[in-house]
Amino acid sequence: MEHAQKLFNTRGGTMILAGIAALLAAIAVFVYVHNYRDSVKSGTTPVTVLVAKSLIPKGTPGDTVAEKHLFQAQSIRQSQLQEGALSDPSSLRGQVATVDVFPNQQLTSADFGSSSGALSSTLSGRERAITVPIDAAHGNLGQLKNGDRIDVYAGFNVTAVNGTGQSRQVLRLIMQDIYVADVSTSSEFGGRSSSGVVLRATPNQAAKLAFASDNGKLWFVLRPTTGGKVSPPSLVTPETLLLGVPPVTVLRSLGGR
Repeated sequence: MEHAQKLFNTRGGTMILAGIAALLAAIAVFVYVHNYRDSVKSGTTPVTVLVAKSLIPKGTPGDTVAEKHLFQAQSIRQSQLQEGALSDPSSLRGQVATVDVFPNQQLTSADFGSSSGALSSTLSGRERAITVPIDAAHGNLGQLKNGDRIDVYAGFNVTAVNGTGQSRQVLRLIMQDIYVADVSTSSEFGGRSSSGVVLRATPNQAAKLAFASDNGKLWFVLRPTTGGKVSPPSLVTPETLLLGVPPVTVLRSLGGR
């Protein structure tokens, strides 16, 4: 102990002590800088998050958010990621917005909750659900399922607007890319069964579907899952099918434009 005290009281001992202190300080600085760099590096790691493109009102079904692409995938720094932020659109299925989500706001698990399961909880804004009774032959019911998209054709016996001439059988594509919300079959008295397809439509489309169902004959045609293109509607009549008469000629003969 006495030798150590004499050593530190000398000039050489003081220099040794200063060197040890400087070494310890250097080690501490190195550890701090290393940890700081690690924290900065982890904070700048790019991550993907779903961000609202426009206002998503409270009560909007998650299926609608995903289907209409009301969000965009955005790459941000990990340090900017909010708790519970969503990165996979499939996590929105069966959910409903529990608060208003504003533009450029990250979608988080706290913003969405489980829907009630009722059909009304899948509708938003001007969307309506209408059940159209249809048989298996015209409805493609063997292949049709919830979530599919269809084109709707309507067939009528049509007489010219001026009342002249005989009625003609006319088929026309009246709607495209209509969402199938449900497909159901129920048994009736006497062993017969009835089938209904619930379609998501606008009020105007719902009125046309109701009228066509009551007064004509409907065909449901299944569309591709993705990449389905819109086709211009055209009349199909015996004249256009068998004689090659241009659809526009038939349309004008019936008083159409």
